[in-house]
Amino acid sequence: MWLKPEEVLLKNALKLWVTQKSSCYFILQRRRGHGEAGGRLTGRLVGALDAVLDSSARVAPFRILLQVPGSQVYSSIACGELLSGSDVYWAIATGATLEEINQHWDWLEQNLLHTLSVFDNKDDIASFVKGKVKALIAEETSSRLAELEEEPEKFREALVKFEARFNFPEAEKLVTYYSCCCWKGRVPRQGWLYLSTNHLCFYSFLLGKELKLVVPWVDIQKLERTSNVFLTDTIRITTQNKERDFSMFLNLHEVFKIMEQLADVTLRRLLDNEGFDLDPDLQEPSQITKRDLEARAQNEFFRAFFRLPRREKLHAVVDCSLWTPFSRCHTAGRMFTSDSYICFASKEDSCCNVILPLREVVSIEKMEDTSLLPNPIIVSIRSKMAFQFIELKDRDSLVEGLLVRLKQVHADHPVHYNTSRDEDMTSPMFHSTSMCSDHKFGDLEMVSSPNSGDSGTEKIPWLSPAALITSCRWSASQSPDASMSREQIKISLWNDHFVEYGRTVCMFRTEKIRKLVAMGIPESLRGKLWLLFSDAVTELACHPGYYNSLVEASMGKCCLVTEEIERDLHRSLPEHPAFQNETGIAALRRVLTAYAHRNPKIGYCQSMNILTSVLLLYAKEEEAFWLLVAVCERMLPDYFSHRVIGAQVDQSVFEELIKERLPELAEHMHDLTALAPISLSWFLTLFLSIMPLESAVNVVDCFFYDGIKAIFQLGLAVLEANAEDLCSSKDDGQALMVLSRFLDHIKNEDSPGPPIGSHHAFFSDDQEPHPVTDIADLIRDSYEKFGDRSVAQIEHLRCKHRVRVLQGHEDITKQNVLRVVIPDVSILPEDLEELYDLFKREHMMSCYWERPRPLAPRHDPSRPYAEQYRIDARQFAHLFQLVSPWTCGAHTQILAQRTFRLLDDNVDHLIEFKAFVSCLDIMYNGEMNEKIKLLYRLHIPPVLKSLRNADNLKPLKHQFAKAMKIHHTEAGYQTKHLASNTHLRALGTCKALTENDQDSQSPLKNPLLSTSRPLVLGKSNGDADYQKQLKQMIKDLAKEKDKTEKELPKMSQREFIQFCKTLYSMFHEDPEENNLYQAIATVTTLLLQIGEVGQLHSSSGSCSQECGEGLQASALSPEQDSVFAEADTATIPQDSHAFPEEAEGDWTVSLEHILASLLTEQPLVNFFEKPLDIKSKLENAKTNQYNLKTVEMSRQSQPELKLRTAEQDGGSLSRVGHTKAQPTVSWVISP
Repeated sequence: MWLKPEEVLLKNALKLWVTQKSSCYFILQRRRGHGEAGGRLTGRLVGALDAVLDSSARVAPFRILLQVPGSQVYSSIACGELLSGSDVYWAIATGATLEEINQHWDWLEQNLLHTLSVFDNKDDIASFVKGKVKALIAEETSSRLAELEEEPEKFREALVKFEARFNFPEAEKLVTYYSCCCWKGRVPRQGWLYLSTNHLCFYSFLLGKELKLVVPWVDIQKLERTSNVFLTDTIRITTQNKERDFSMFLNLHEVFKIMEQLADVTLRRLLDNEGFDLDPDLQEPSQITKRDLEARAQNEFFRAFFRLPRREKLHAVVDCSLWTPFSRCHTAGRMFTSDSYICFASKEDSCCNVILPLREVVSIEKMEDTSLLPNPIIVSIRSKMAFQFIELKDRDSLVEGLLVRLKQVHADHPVHYNTSRDEDMTSPMFHSTSMCSDHKFGDLEMVSSPNSGDSGTEKIPWLSPAALITSCRWSASQSPDASMSREQIKISLWNDHFVEYGRTVCMFRTEKIRKLVAMGIPESLRGKLWLLFSDAVTELACHPGYYNSLVEASMGKCCLVTEEIERDLHRSLPEHPAFQNETGIAALRRVLTAYAHRNPKIGYCQSMNILTSVLLLYAKEEEAFWLLVAVCERMLPDYFSHRVIGAQVDQSVFEELIKERLPELAEHMHDLTALAPISLSWFLTLFLSIMPLESAVNVVDCFFYDGIKAIFQLGLAVLEANAEDLCSSKDDGQALMVLSRFLDHIKNEDSPGPPIGSHHAFFSDDQEPHPVTDIADLIRDSYEKFGDRSVAQIEHLRCKHRVRVLQGHEDITKQNVLRVVIPDVSILPEDLEELYDLFKREHMMSCYWERPRPLAPRHDPSRPYAEQYRIDARQFAHLFQLVSPWTCGAHTQILAQRTFRLLDDNVDHLIEFKAFVSCLDIMYNGEMNEKIKLLYRLHIPPVLKSLRNADNLKPLKHQFAKAMKIHHTEAGYQTKHLASNTHLRALGTCKALTENDQDSQSPLKNPLLSTSRPLVLGKSNGDADYQKQLKQMIKDLAKEKDKTEKELPKMSQREFIQFCKTLYSMFHEDPEENNLYQAIATVTTLLLQIGEVGQLHSSSGSCSQECGEGLQASALSPEQDSVFAEADTATIPQDSHAFPEEAEGDWTVSLEHILASLLTEQPLVNFFEKPLDIKSKLENAKTNQYNLKTVEMSRQSQPELKLRTAEQDGGSLSRVGHTKAQPTVSWVISP
């Protein structure tokens, strides 16, 4: 296989390799110890060394080296594999042989060997060969990805067209493509829709008209299926200000599903990395395939349906039938197998579901295949139950995989039978008489660590041995007869159910158990059933001693999280007796602190204290901890993150369900977000904070059995019960009071304990009584009227609304950033929005196609709004070329680097949007003195680098010397006739700057105060009159200057020359180019004179104060200063008279000198004061931003020949859209 060229030093490797073939440019070598019949000691040692290394570290036995004549460095460009799959680019079926490496050798001889003789430069040979090899690698990679698709040949053809039409970098991976129509008004355009990892692209060529549409996934705000006048089913994509419809798909459902997956994955990867753990298969976007997306969708449905941990990976989904003893027949459904579970779901919704943790499984056996029981297997669990599955396709491989995972699970969590107990398994598993009793889940026990089990509890005095509710004894004055009799009836019903359907986590879950849960779980069974329904019991058994270690590790630590926990401890169910003493408060503190220590990403979030308090009432302390883990990490995903994205997504889903199921209410309440202040707490606290506790725990029962579906349907039932009052309410406040009063009067007649005082009531006792609603009736109505929503439908709605919620957060961020920036700049708000979009897109493009760099972190939503998007120096240079009015040809890159260093005030190599816009505002809308001051600061330390070698400056000095000699030979001050364009044009012929990015930085300070009108000179009476007038202007400038502003250092001669070069570059291609060149020649000569005068005064010790005093520029040592590239100085005569070397360090000019001199020339004043239009730049930037990035990425991926100079490279970047080396694309970017 071909390898990416890498340098190989042969000095120490000759003894390990033997050359078998060689030519003028290539060498084929064999590693010692491979293929040798003899038994030399060296070969045996090398062979033994290679044999004991693992497959990822072994060295290939054959390799081909590119030999560069006259060099001791070789490039390994091809090697043979020892084992298949040891390289990520091209995995082969067998190990490399001599035949395989000879194929590569023959290809080199036939295709490259004769071509290389044409090159004269050895570096060109190396670059050419490396480029060819990289092209081969790219072609093989594309072929490998194409083979993963259903139709490799067609996909490969579509991939070639996609790359040619849209010219994306290689990192942009095509996922799939479809033929469809894109509607523009009422006109359809037939073409091809390409879905890639970061973009949705459409291409059409019809009747000679070409259309290319590119929509980044991160710009999509809404993705939905709609219908229009002409077609009943279309896919509508909504961006910031555009809607586009696509139709006429062969399989619209499949297309829409893939679109949703790509949009969801991309947005969560780029905008929600705070709470999104990307699947391992999707960690590298360039490797995403259509199959990966389908597998991810199925995996997410599996985890959501059975409410399993996120780490569970689905391995197989098989149609089968399960023997259900309660119905005495086989129930058709599907088996799901994952890392640690075997699950079954019937095809008929809610008929029968089973969850079998592999740690509960004892054996998996194949039975004899018969006509009545085709392909059966028996899964035996340790509670002496067995599950029979039949009609399994590919039974052998399925069982083999299950046995491997079963062995692994038992090895990780060993179990043993407790033979010392002979307990009848038909007896009730739960001891309902006392919550203090120890419960078992079968007759197997985990091998306990010293800190687990009963003995561990005795050694830990602070651990609560039982649920807190057992310590609360109701007073004898209460009459418990009616409520306790109902409680006993419920317990009897549950015990009967355990006998028929099972009593462990592996029980058959049917409609009957749902009805029992809706009636309310008996308090004596509540905590244990919560553990079973949430499968927290499995986590508890698999991690003995884990909670104790967390408590011990977090004890005594003080931080912001613990302070927040302490503040909320006494606000958690303060009306309940269990939390009116230190025992309950201490247990709550330990659980919350331990969880914050376990999951610092979440830490502690408000509402967790209320939920945990209720869990502690009905479960032991360690059990309550694992219930909290189940709720926060899998049952309510992303609810307790920094931005509570999960709760907002479900709130948005709830609003859509209201529109669908309660249309009259939705029509009356035009803005359903008005319900959010109260309905959001329904989801965050599971109604615990808004409903009496004895009633709310029944809601929690349903939640642990049915998940978030129970909260959705109960919320709809509450709104339906109050629909009439809500429709008659006058405003949102009255509607919220109606709901609050209704929820406060929901009672639980079956509760065995006394009612707990409500701390959330909005009404006093003197108001008229409100009708009381029984919680059991409300829950029953919710199941009957709104319980038809499936888990798959809810997950689909979540995916749909997650896009909207994330984009809503992006809009809020944008609005806040613009709100801060608008008062400080003169750029119009609509133009600022365009600039923000360009700024954000530049950041996103680096996330699309570049590997993460430490200096350019991904979007961080936890940071302040202004700091969420920041760009580095390379990204800033791209934007500078696109939108800056100061374009200087090849010099633009250099000016961009200096500007970035000036803006990077905190020296973190990143700048925010505000700094970027403030700089542009000066360039476009600043006064002349502000613009000159900005340019001045870009050419003095620390922004401008020191010159490393003073000799490199001599060619430019002599050009100025010529101009000065001509000046001395003429009479008066007639510089326009003395210094022609040719004298100053030498500035443009200088080599590009070579600057070091590690220089220190400087912030952008306040602009200089406005100056008076430009100095207008009549006929000059000589140098004396002019200098007198110039001194007076300097005095005026000094008076106007802000006294509190720090004075800028003076500019040295070297820095001044760079300043002049920048000005010259800015005037290129201007309509007044000739006049500007003459004007700058005049000003330059004048300033050189001023500097010389100051130099003479300084050397004689009589510096005049009238010329203004300022900070002297720091002396620049030659070894620190390198501005120009190498220049041929042999042909330029030395002129020590014009630039005396011994006094060179004293030559300085100040900002006031430069500004006053520039004001003398009207063309320069007109140039800096003319109005500039930013809108045309923005339109051009939106078109060329992708092109510029593509050119750069292509240039990085292709070998650069040294025949191209630095000026050519810079010029091609600044002329995007006109280069012939890389074809450009007419992009239509939808914002």
